Formats: sequence, C-alpha cells, structure tokens
Amino acid sequence: MKIAVLMSGGVDSSVAALLLKEKGYDVFGLTMINWDLKAVEQAAEAAHYLGISHQVVDLRKVFYEKVIKYFYYSYEKGLTPNPCVECNRHIKFGALLEYALQLNSDLVATGHYARVELDTHSQRYLLKKGVDRLKDQSYFLYGLKQQQLGRSIFPLGSLNKTEVTEMAREAGVKGAVNPESQEICFINDDYREFIRDKVEHRSGDVVDLNGKILGTHRGLPFYTIGQRRGLGISAGRPIYVIAQDDKNNHLIVGDESDLYHDCLLTENNNFIYQENIDSPIQVEVKIRYASQPASAQLDKAADDMLRITFESPQRAITAGQSAVYYLDDYVLGGGIIVKVLN
Repeated sequence: MKIAVLMSGGVDSSVAALLLKEKGYDVFGLTMINWDLKAVEQAAEAAHYLGISHQVVDLRKVFYEKVIKYFYYSYEKGLTPNPCVECNRHIKFGALLEYALQLNSDLVATGHYARVELDTHSQRYLLKKGVDRLKDQSYFLYGLKQQQLGRSIFPLGSLNKTEVTEMAREAGVKGAVNPESQEICFINDDYREFIRDKVEHRSGDVVDLNGKILGTHRGLPFYTIGQRRGLGISAGRPIYVIAQDDKNNHLIVGDESDLYHDCLLTENNNFIYQENIDSPIQVEVKIRYASQPASAQLDKAADDMLRITFESPQRAITAGQSAVYYLDDYVLGGGIIVKVLN
C-alpha cells in the first residue's frame, strides 16, 4: 500500500512517516508550498533523514483563495475565523489529497491526534478523538467528508504526545525537544497587522450595553469577543468586548458576566457519524478548540440552521468559530457559529 505522508517538517508528521515506514508501507513525503518556504525545507530534511522520497507541490494560489481570503473576509464581516478548519477541508484533505491520489497513493497520512474507523454496519467512516485528550485535534477535522476520511490515516491517534516525543528522540528526529508553535502558520505576529491593509475598517464608538459612549475603537475587525486588553478605556473595573454592532459601527463592552450565553445557532453543518439529525439529540459541544466539551441539546432550527442549547452558559461564544458536536469519543459533526440567542 502506498501512503503519502503530508509532512510539515514538524515532529508529529515526521513520526507519523516513521511509524508507517516501520510497518512496511510504501511511504513518501508530500509537502505543500502554501505560505512559508521554511516548512518545505524542514520537511525535505526530515524525509531525507528518514530515508523516504519527498515531493513538493505549489498550492499557494488555492491556499490564498480558500484560506487567506476567507480570513480577510471573516474579520471584515465581524467574524472570528478558524483557518485551520478551512485548510484541512480544502487544502490538506482537498487539493493536496487529490494530488497524492494522482501519484497513485492509496491513502494520505498526517500527524493529527485523531482516529478514523470504518463502521461496518453503516459503512461510514467515523472520526474519533485522539487518545491524548490534551492533544486531540478532531475539532479541526469535523469538516471532512466521507471520501476524505476514507482516504486518511492518523498514525498518532492512539498515542500520547509524550510517547511521540520519545519516539522522535530515540530515532534522532530533528526538533524532537523543541517547543511547538501554536500560532496560525501564515501569521508571524499579530493578526491585526496582517489584515490591516486588506479589510475595510473605520473608527467608531465604544459603548456599554445601555448605549453609553465610553471611548473610540480603531475598527471592528481588530477586536474579538471576550477581549479585555487593548481597549483603551478606563472604566474603573475590568471590561470585555461583548458584541459588535456592524450597523452602527459600535463596539459593545460589558462585564465578564455579560459574556455568558446558553444558546447559539450554526450553519454550514457537516455530519460524520450519521447523515443528518431528524430529532433533538443530546451531545457534547466544543465552541472553540481550547474549550472543554459542554453538555447541550442539538436540534433543527429555521433556514437549515441548527440550534445548540447548553445545560450551563458558555463564555464568549464567538460568531465565525466552529461548534463541534461529540457523541462520547465520536465526532457527530460541526458547523459555523452564526448567532448567539441569549
């Protein structure tokens, strides 16, 4: 079986390639040029060290169209984007997967901490959380379709990060003890500088929930829900960004207690565990990657949207982010948060 390992030059994808090679698969490295050429150089070096062939494909154009423009558009519309979800959906398991198949690959592998299994009863490929709960990355993969999951393998899904780090160290993989970057791959510093000249923005009033003007903001795209620092306001107490009023160009602020809500709507939903839902279902939901799963009821709403009602209010629910629904270890599906209801 021929497997293309999507290599970023990091430890995780390198160990994924190592494990598959040790199992006797026909493995080669495949790296995309999307933004920074440094990743290509590191991946090529890792592949050479592991003794596998390596190919590079230039995906800068499609990456710009599907990820970068989406990033700009989201902030311009008052949303907080999730570029990793879109990159996985359209690039890694989209354009890059298609390229791998053209090279007669049977599967693609990545260093994601997640698991895929085939349910023989439903004949559906199911997505599961990674065994390492602190590293689980199933959240970022909820947008994958059946044909994408069926061509994917995640060798690290049943391992803990400490085990992977030790494997890398024993194998002499470069960077095994280096700290990992948690930043967006195409942003070196502050996202505000990245979007400043690419989105329309104008200054406006910062107001409280009663409409009282407290100060001036620099442009709505430069603020996110829950933000506390950098507001330039002295209120005698901590205040947070609660909402954005695009119509009046107002940045709305309030107390931390005003950040909590227990209901939201999602759209552009993708289901993995089953084709769809026909009746309300009890699930656990993550409203962002770093949040803890929270118990909620999922049911249909108007206009092909879904309503998520939490048992306990959640902090800083943010439009544009993904809400991902879980049934125990399995990813039921997920969608884009479009509205907070109360």
